[in-house]
Amino acid sequence: MNPDNLKPIYSGKVREIYDIGKYNGFDALLIVATDRISCFDYILPTLIPDKGKILTKMSNFWFKYVENIVPNHLIVAEPQDLPEEFRERSVIVKKAKRINIECVVRGYLSGSAWQEYKNSGIVCGIKLPSGLRESDKLPEPIFTPATKEEKGIHDRNISFEEMENIVGKDIAEKLRDYSLSIYEKATKYAENKNIIIADTKFEFGLVDNQLILIDEVLTPDSSRFWDKLKYRPGQSQESFDKQFVRDYLISIKWNKEPPVPELPEGIVKKTQEKYLEAYNRIVG
Repeated sequence: MNPDNLKPIYSGKVREIYDIGKYNGFDALLIVATDRISCFDYILPTLIPDKGKILTKMSNFWFKYVENIVPNHLIVAEPQDLPEEFRERSVIVKKAKRINIECVVRGYLSGSAWQEYKNSGIVCGIKLPSGLRESDKLPEPIFTPATKEEKGIHDRNISFEEMENIVGKDIAEKLRDYSLSIYEKATKYAENKNIIIADTKFEFGLVDNQLILIDEVLTPDSSRFWDKLKYRPGQSQESFDKQFVRDYLISIKWNKEPPVPELPEGIVKKTQEKYLEAYNRIVG
């Protein structure tokens, strides 16, 4: 099996997805993580070396770590029957019917949640205590779903009640409960490695009417990772994720419209180091 001889059925911001038919009795997909990086809904023209391998290996670690909470889509992690350049960045997975909800869990007040809180004291329909500062730890993690939109359309934060209307009460409650349980288990592990998972997002799908965890899980692309040793509430935090690249693009006053700027060598190297540091701390 060689991805060069297959035609992708979907080309995402970071991943290429191929339909490979039946594999070990399942309708299966091959997912290859590239070294692309996206910010502000655009794919940047500059690659981050080894990023795809890091994301794949970290996701595979977390899928196994939380599989006692919810089953996942993995059939084969890092398949050996692929050409060498694809092995460490590929997985073979069950073909699931994706649920079009981003299952976001927030343990700290940051990003769009911080902006919403400053304006109203409410995040996705959840009233939070007054007087919280940027990056403060929340009294308890909150589940703040968002719509999963097509390319070019921003995902939209919604309330739990809106999510119930979209997917039904039973599925909505399971998505919330699974997401909060995964986050709780993962954050305890990560903090022992001196990483704070400030927030993260999960995706789920259905295989034979069973809810499973799909896509990626708890990577620097889908999560906000902070250095626990440098954590200082009341301000933005030093992170191990692509916020570093976003901050660079903001600093050069890019208008978030084409043409998309190239990243200088120093930014590429520092971004690679941040992803690798997160991986080494968590996985070893």
